[in-house]
Amino acid sequence: MKALKIDHVGIAVRNAQERLRLYRDFFGLEISKVEELPERGLRVYFVEIGDTRFEILEETSENSEIHSFLEKRGEGFHHIAIRVEGIEQAVEEAKKHGLKPLSEMPQKGAHGTKVVFLHPKTAGGILFELVEGGDE
Repeated sequence: MKALKIDHVGIAVRNAQERLRLYRDFFGLEISKVEELPERGLRVYFVEIGDTRFEILEETSENSEIHSFLEKRGEGFHHIAIRVEGIEQAVEEAKKHGLKPLSEMPQKGAHGTKVVFLHPKTAGGILFELVEGGDE
């Protein structure tokens, strides 16, 4: 498995419209796309910066995968996503290195990607997301 690049940095927020002012008004960045992921309880705002992006994650239901994160930790840095080739192989390699995937099979991610998260307790306290495919 070889990491290709940082795909994005995920930031969990309670109110995206309020927080997007920082990226748009202060940093002068553009919101390139908004995507709904109802099966994951998320609305994702994409803010491009260089050849990577911020993903501003806003929950759309209490069943959202970021709900407990927001309740326990509040808003802020959520995860860093690494683009890989062969995500299934990357999951197997992760296991061999003592990392625990949060799912055995890739999930549908934004931009038509396949994604798997690695448990932060096995990755130095950081939630890593492995990302494959989609429109970069």
